Amino acid sequence: MEFIEETFASLSDWTKKILPAGVFTNLLAEGIIPGLGGIVIFIPQIAFLFFFIAVLEESGYMSRVVFLMDRVMRRFGLSGKSVVPLISGTACAIPAIMATRNIESWKERLITILVTPFTTCSARLPVYLIIITLVIPEGSVFGLGYQALTLMLLYLIGFGAAVLSAYILNKVLKIKSKTFFVVEMPNYKLPMIKNVGLTVLEKTKSFIFGAGKIILAISIVLWFLASYGPGDQFNNAETIVTEAYASQNLSEDDLQQKIASHKLEHSFIGITGRAIEPVIKPLGYDWKIGIAIVSSFAAREVFVGTLATIYSVGADDVQTITERMAGETDSITGKPLYNFASGISLLLFYAFAMQCMSTLAIVKRETNSWKWPMIQLTAMTALAYIVALVSFQFLK
Repeated sequence: MEFIEETFASLSDWTKKILPAGVFTNLLAEGIIPGLGGIVIFIPQIAFLFFFIAVLEESGYMSRVVFLMDRVMRRFGLSGKSVVPLISGTACAIPAIMATRNIESWKERLITILVTPFTTCSARLPVYLIIITLVIPEGSVFGLGYQALTLMLLYLIGFGAAVLSAYILNKVLKIKSKTFFVVEMPNYKLPMIKNVGLTVLEKTKSFIFGAGKIILAISIVLWFLASYGPGDQFNNAETIVTEAYASQNLSEDDLQQKIASHKLEHSFIGITGRAIEPVIKPLGYDWKIGIAIVSSFAAREVFVGTLATIYSVGADDVQTITERMAGETDSITGKPLYNFASGISLLLFYAFAMQCMSTLAIVKRETNSWKWPMIQLTAMTALAYIVALVSFQFLK
């Protein structure tokens, strides 16, 4: 991962040096390359995730899980067959929701559809991994690293939220339905390396290219919004900053950094971020994180690509996004912006929030109504905001 991250940072810097200065070069170096790099870096983890799921399916063990879990799941208003969508949801909620078609009972199927997005999908991994790296210290307890335990805990929180939500929905939804449990038990067998390999390759490729289209488009839009702005504060940023720091004898690098920061703050994206900052400030976020959160409602994995684009604008040195994020400070307190309290708040927000337009579209198609996806979006976003707010205020 470090190799991929440093490679893209070097590629961005090389692009600026080798190509003539101009709008197209800036678009490549500050928009497209950092945005795509924010996704490519997570290929190793995503491939491992798909690998282990493929091994479970190929060995015939997944059907046994469905059978064994049926009695347990019924206590929460779910079917044994709901286990497959919930486990598949760790890869992507879209095929997981489509997999609910095997559930005969409409009530059990609807509840499974509504709670499946709580499970930690691979699109959340980029957010989890980069924030955990920033705010969770290295170290171990009982031979397990703090960072690894944090990631495992986030997966458990996702499954716990899904099961608890299913229990509540089972009590709230007044839908009469009969249920029957029929499942085929395949023979146990050793997984075929070829089949597992093809599954990992195809699913990883579809994730990368599916996410890549969205990220490329959003990275270009974000680069434009971050590189241009209205009024004298943006257009005359160099003069304003030079005069403001004239008495401090700043080095040329520090002065250029101040100018870049001033321009970003008064760009179109900076103005938008400032407008929503009062809403997200109680969660421990600044306007840059706010922009990343809003843009990631299209797809969660866009969060890292967005920050990569924002932090790359005006940056000429070879520096990874992790280093830039680690160097961010609160404008009021001067302390690191990504501290333990704000980091946990951000992790929990992404653990609960419904940030995937594609998933909402699939829910609409499977339920044949906009009612359920809108309820899903509103409830999950409200829950994410409340949990993030409480966690930050408690930990700060």
